[in-house]
Amino acid sequence: MARYFDVHPDNPQPRSIGKVVEILRGDGLIAYPTDSCFALGSQLGNRDGIDRIRSIRQLDDRHHFTLVCQDFAQLGQFVHISNAVFRAIKAATPGSYTFILPATKEVPRRLLHPKKKTVGVRIPEHTVAQALLAELGEPMLSSTLLLPGEEEPLTQGWEIKEQLDHVLDAVIDSGEYGTEPTTVVDFSADEPEIVRVGAGDVARFG
Repeated sequence: MARYFDVHPDNPQPRSIGKVVEILRGDGLIAYPTDSCFALGSQLGNRDGIDRIRSIRQLDDRHHFTLVCQDFAQLGQFVHISNAVFRAIKAATPGSYTFILPATKEVPRRLLHPKKKTVGVRIPEHTVAQALLAELGEPMLSSTLLLPGEEEPLTQGWEIKEQLDHVLDAVIDSGEYGTEPTTVVDFSADEPEIVRVGAGDVARFG
């Protein structure tokens, strides 16, 4: 059964954030709000968490998982990034974008795209997500909470708890959120490729 945390969107209660991070460190799987929509999150080394995300979303091994990072210093430990790409990404973060980049050896192999050896990274502009990352002290493995067969992600914390109570360990609710996932930009080749048009403005990468 998932524990339910009602967290203030602008001033997250440290006690609640601390309890959620304890759950993450204990190999738990959580649903949490971001600046685009709700997402599933677990610790990087949580093998069971990866499997549970794959199962909930019915993902194949070509799916790009995302490392949700607190800041650029953290992001730079997990992906290779050139100066030109750095400038483009820096100008768009924090925000509703996911960037696909070549992974460093810090990223567990199970998270990599099997052929490209790439991974998604993002820095959210969301107070609750940032509070979680600050307390955790490392990136969180993440995936949009979009259920199989659905066109839009779930937007209500109580609805997520109701539907996924048996497979989640915690649900953070801090109000209703958007239905658009992040815009995904692949920077692993010479030219940026828009993989998914979402909440982030694609014009800056045109």
